[in-house]
This record gives sequence, C-alpha cells and structure tokens, in this order.
Amino acid sequence: MFNLTAIAFDLTRDSKDPLFVQLSDQIRQRISSGQIKPTLRLPPSRGLALELGISRSTVVAAYEQLIAEGYIEGRAGSGLYVRELGQADYPVSQQREPLRRRRKSTTLEYAPLSHPGYPDNRLFPYRQWARTLARSARMNPDAMIISKSPFGDRSLRQSIANYLADWRGLEILPKQIMLTAGSVDALETCIRTLCVPGETVGLENPGYRPLHNITDNQGMRIEWLKVGVDGTEIPRSSKTGTSPRMVVLTPSQQFPLGGAMPVYRRLEYQQWAENANAWIVEDDYDSEFRYAGRPIPALASMDNAGRTLYIGTFSKVFSVSLRLGYLIIPLALVDRFAQTLSRFGVKAALPCQAALADFIDSGDFYRHIRRVRRIYADRRRLLLDLVQQELSQYIQLLDHQAGMQLTVKLSPEFDDQAVCRQARNRGVLVAPLSSYYGGGNPENGLLLGFCPCDEQEITANIEVLSEIFLTGSQSSRD
Repeated sequence: MFNLTAIAFDLTRDSKDPLFVQLSDQIRQRISSGQIKPTLRLPPSRGLALELGISRSTVVAAYEQLIAEGYIEGRAGSGLYVRELGQADYPVSQQREPLRRRRKSTTLEYAPLSHPGYPDNRLFPYRQWARTLARSARMNPDAMIISKSPFGDRSLRQSIANYLADWRGLEILPKQIMLTAGSVDALETCIRTLCVPGETVGLENPGYRPLHNITDNQGMRIEWLKVGVDGTEIPRSSKTGTSPRMVVLTPSQQFPLGGAMPVYRRLEYQQWAENANAWIVEDDYDSEFRYAGRPIPALASMDNAGRTLYIGTFSKVFSVSLRLGYLIIPLALVDRFAQTLSRFGVKAALPCQAALADFIDSGDFYRHIRRVRRIYADRRRLLLDLVQQELSQYIQLLDHQAGMQLTVKLSPEFDDQAVCRQARNRGVLVAPLSSYYGGGNPENGLLLGFCPCDEQEITANIEVLSEIFLTGSQSSRD
C-alpha cells in the first residue's frame, strides 16, 4: 500500500474550495506528474482521514471524484488503486494564464418516465425569464433582429465563455464560439466544414440516434466504436488503411450507458487525433447534472493541439423550446467555419440571444441550475430506491451518479422493445436501449427518464413497470 501521508498536502479550511476538492486536486496532480505511481494501492479512507485530520466523508468524496474521472479504480475486496494513464504525455494546458472575465465566481413536452434527456417544463423560471426578455427588448431592441456577426450575439458569446471557464475549465475567446440551433445543427456544421463525403466518421455504439441520420445525409461512412468499461474504443484502421476523419464522443457522461471516459483513454484520443490528423467532436449534452463531486473536466480542456471541438446546449438545463446551443471552435478553424455559415446560412434564432446573455450575467441562470439540479437529485434518488425495491430481480442497474436518466439492463427473458410497447400502451414512456445501437449485438435494456416526473408520477410509473415485468415473468415460466 502506498503511503499518501508521506507526501505533503496543503489543505486549508479557509480556502474557497472545499477540502474534498483540494484533496482530489492534489492527488490528481501527483498521479499526473508520476509522483504517485500507477497500480499502487491507496490507503483506506478512514486511515487517511485520521492521518490528515479531516473527516472520512471528505476523503470518500475526493476518492469518488477521482474514480469518476478515471484516475483511480476500485477492485472488489481489494481496495482502491491508481490507474495506468498510458504512454501519452499529460497536457500542461492548465498552466496557461486565465483570460480576463467579467464574472469571477459562479455557483453552480411533459411525459412521465419520459424519453431520456427531457427537462421538466414546470420548473422553468417563467417570471424571471419574462422580466429579462422585457428588459432586453426595452434596452436593446435592435439586438432582437440584427446581428453584427454570423456567429451570433457578442454578449451571449462572452457570457458563454465566462460560464465555460468557471464550469468546464475551458479558457476560450468569444470569437471561438458559434451559436447554433442546437447540437444537431452544430454536428452538421462540423461535418460540412471538416469532412468530405465518402470519408469516415467514428460514432459511439451505442450512441445518440440522430447522429446516424446526420452522417448518412452528409454522405459519410460510419465506423462504430464499441463502448466498454474503459470508455469508447480507439478507432481501428479500415481495410483501406485510413482512420476516421472525425469521431463524435460523449466523454463526460456517455449516452446512453452513462459513465465518464477514463483519463488515460482521453489522452489516447488526443494522441490519436494528432497522429491521424483527425478531429474530435465532444458532445457535452448534460454535464451540469452531476449529483456527486464536481463536474468531470471537459475533454477539450486537455487539448493542446487544437483538434477538439466542443458542443454545448441550453436544451437540457434551460429549455428545449429555446433551440439554442453553441460550438467551441479551435482558433485555427474559425475562418473555415465562417465560410461554412456563409454557404449554408445561420440557423440559430436571434431574438432571445441578448436576453439569455443578460439572464446568465444576472445570476438567474446559475440559480436556476442549482434549483433544478437539487430537485432532479431528489427524483433520481427516489427512482433508484424504487427500482432497487421493485425491479431488482428483473434488471441490472447502471448508476453513474449523473445525467437525466437511469439505464438498466434487462434479464434475458424480456425484450426491451416489447416492454416499451406495453409501457407506452399504459401511458408510461421509456426508451429501449437496443434502439441506440447501430452495429454489432445490441444490449437489452431500458432508459428511464426521471427529470420531468414528480414523486407521485415516478411511483405510479414504477408500479406499471413492475406489473409488466411480473406478468412477463409468469408467462415465461408457464
């Protein structure tokens, strides 16, 4: 066992960062620098807490954060060990001087058990948003119909840059941000700008279903990248000896299986992209909804070669109806993307952009995130308890303490498509896991969205699923 206490830790109780954040940051830095070697066993949380004079829960929270980021792993009956980060050099981009920011600190259609990713429109801050819209229209009416840049409203791009610096560790300039009509629009623009019809795009399997249609419509070939316990596999060379021109990844919370991509796999992808002269598109669709520890650092924050593009959206955290998202572009590609917009036009709606900037800068956006994350955490906890109580004999639960849905794998006697049809006939919408596969042998499971459901609705819907499973189980035995 490695003696962590032999290394000096600087933990201060008057710091703006909680103790568990300080501890996880310092362990992470020592793993990355090689001071703490791979495969070494870490001390139990109780012993380390006693040595450092802090609570055990603080050490547990720090360990859980490092597990989520892929720096350490648990082994059944054996404890926690440092993971092998691979041969790639750890990036030093965190050493860059931070950009000047206006904000210096931040906090962070209804359907029961809906299709994954739906927010609860009943929680939308209608009054605050209405006031902001009215104020924006009164103070700056021209901004509702006139844009000085095809990339979108300058004030909103500045607000997004501030937000991403605080929330995702991304230090970017407003001119690198292109406002989009959502993630699909951003992905289409990436393919049009960086790929030629007939080239290959690597897609996660399972993954986001609209991506299949987007790549087909753009005349691209698809290489399906299997998602396993170590994250999404690195692309293999095709029969012609060429690698994909682009890969699309969900590294902070894989969709639909959940879980974060381990840090060594992230480094391997950065190295692959540089060696293959390829591009990585990071779809960061719901990173705000992490219910334990801090947000996982963005893959783009590790990119020193300018090979990663980052997609974000306001649909999950704010409103689907807003139809606004954003694309973060490496500086060297800004002009190329501007040319694509001049050829195909701008799709991002303009009227709400200045108002959204005001909403973010006023702090209302952050207050909304904190509120809905607290409510969603309670709903998720209830759904977890009910699933374990009522459905445990029929399913295997995949819980990664993040996201807007729970994914469960079904026992072989059930077919996820049939279960979803029966549930839909009784007014409960769940999604079959098998439908998210594009190749290979699809897994049999369900995606249970919990965000748009209150406690009574969640309870009623689990009762329906329990009855479906019970009936199906009895039928299979008969």
